[in-house]
Amino acid sequence: MRNNVKTIILPLAAMSMIFLVAPPGVTQQPQQPDAQQPGPVEDPIRQLNLTAEQREKIRAITEDRKLERVEINQRLREANRGLQEALDSDNPDEAVVEQRLREVAAAQAAQMRMRVLTEVRIRRVLSSEQQDRLRMLRRQAKRERRLENLNGNRPQVARPGVLTNQHNGLGPLSPRQGAAQRRQRP
Repeated sequence: MRNNVKTIILPLAAMSMIFLVAPPGVTQQPQQPDAQQPGPVEDPIRQLNLTAEQREKIRAITEDRKLERVEINQRLREANRGLQEALDSDNPDEAVVEQRLREVAAAQAAQMRMRVLTEVRIRRVLSSEQQDRLRMLRRQAKRERRLENLNGNRPQVARPGVLTNQHNGLGPLSPRQGAAQRRQRP
C-alpha cells in the first residue's frame, strides 16, 4: 500500500511544487531530446506541456487546500508522537496503544483523502492527452523504481541510532537483502 501511495503522491507533490514556484504567465514549450547525446532527464511537468491557464488553475487548487494540508500533517505528526510515547512507556497499556493506532490511521486516511481529491481536481484540468502522458510517466517511474529495487540500488537512509544493516532491528535481513548488501561491500 505504501508504494501505491508513493506512486500517487510523488508526482502530485512534484507538480504542486512546480506550480507554486513557476511564474504564472510562463508557458512551457516541449523540448526535443537529442537521441545521440545523453543528458539530464526531462522534467515530467514540462513533458505535460501545460498552458498558462492550466498552471494557474492547478496553482489555485493547491493553494485552496494548503491550510487543510498543514492541519492534517500536524495532526498526523501529533498522532505518531502520541503512539511513540505510548510505546515508549515503562508498561505500555494495550488499550492506549490501540487508541493511538486508531488516531494515526484516521490521520493517515485524512491525509490520503485530501491528496487523492486534490489529484482528482488537478486531473480535471488536464486534457486527455496530458492525462495519458501522466499515466505513461508514472508507469515508467514505477518500472525504474522496481529495477532499482531488484538491483539493490536503493539509497541507504541514515537514521540516528540505527546501523545501515539493522533496518528496524526486529530481525535479520532476508536472504535477498543480505545478498544485496554483500554485493555493495568493497
